Amino acid sequence: MAEIPMVFILAGLAAYTVLAGADFGAGLWTLFAGRGEAGHSAIRHHARHAMGPVWEANHVWLIFVLVVCWTAYPVAFGSITSTLAVPLFVAAVGIILRGFAYALRGQIEGAVGERAIEYLFAVSSMLTPFALGTVAGGIASGRVPVGNAAGDLVTSWLNPTSILIGGLAVAAGGYLAAVYLAADARRVGSWALERDFRTRALVAGCCAGAFALAGLIVVRFDAPSLFAGLTSGGGNVMVAISGAAGVATLMLVWRERFGLARASAALAVAAIVAGWALAQSPLLLPGLTVEQAAAGRSTLLAVIVAVAGGAIVLLPSLVLLFRLFLRGMLDHGAAADVGVPSPPALPHKTRRRLLEGFAAAMLVIGGGLAVLADPGLVLGLGVVCLLACAVATFALVAVESDSET
Repeated sequence: MAEIPMVFILAGLAAYTVLAGADFGAGLWTLFAGRGEAGHSAIRHHARHAMGPVWEANHVWLIFVLVVCWTAYPVAFGSITSTLAVPLFVAAVGIILRGFAYALRGQIEGAVGERAIEYLFAVSSMLTPFALGTVAGGIASGRVPVGNAAGDLVTSWLNPTSILIGGLAVAAGGYLAAVYLAADARRVGSWALERDFRTRALVAGCCAGAFALAGLIVVRFDAPSLFAGLTSGGGNVMVAISGAAGVATLMLVWRERFGLARASAALAVAAIVAGWALAQSPLLLPGLTVEQAAAGRSTLLAVIVAVAGGAIVLLPSLVLLFRLFLRGMLDHGAAADVGVPSPPALPHKTRRRLLEGFAAAMLVIGGGLAVLADPGLVLGLGVVCLLACAVATFALVAVESDSET
């Protein structure tokens, strides 16, 4: 029974990572809107509009994780929140400032005020996932001992593993958001926005993959026990699934299959959470297993019953919300390109650059996994990445041949 609330926590954490991660990523693209075919104003508007109906609902999962954790595992919760008080405070401030900026966006007059609000919204959208990522890194690297503020208040979250995971959280959010926003652009019929976010999804996916590979290298030296868990057993399987889903997402985005890409992108990110849990199991904190950290049987039973009862109300409501959102029934004034029957092909230079970037990313990821990983699924994933690099290289040659004919 002690493990059941932990399953709830991991499910909520995966949901928050995927849904709120995409939400934060949309804020990132308001800062790095660039010009694109649709123009930076249209890109920013699309990012804000797409997240409007669901951005507050995503924080339900964070509240759920916190409540279940402090009720079912009070000793671990106290140890985590006291040692990692600084990044948790930064994340809370980021969430508040982000909501403040989003609410005031349409109320501020003047270019200077609007620009300041835009920057505040974008910076808080990056600061919050980074801070939460450093929290995960501190726990995963074993820098949170049992006890009230027993760990170092600075190095517990400012360390190589935490910084890498924080960066990965930001990159993964941008990756998820770009995939989802490309799909939303197709739904509203804006082909220019679809192409802009398709390009961003491919670039962000390669960046997230690079962060993940760098994370494995850093973890190998900074947190050897975590690396051992990620490269063996269930952790190894989840790493392989995440990598395969990430590669599949890039291919689906390249082929403009955004519906399937949404699912595979979510799987790639959720598998990271599952891999972390399996790599660290059965420990919750150094010297403290999940069984030892659990509250009494009556408390655990109450948590299980409460979650089951709440799910009966909450899950159908969230499903209805997202169904309405994905069907466009909550759209009001969405910009669409009227009279455009089909999206034109990508320019030759754009196709070439995307193929070059993808081939380079697959070469780096595949080579790194082939060198660092022990024989097993991760090594197999490295081989798959190298094969993907070869396929992209042949495609690049084909693109060059087509341009010459």
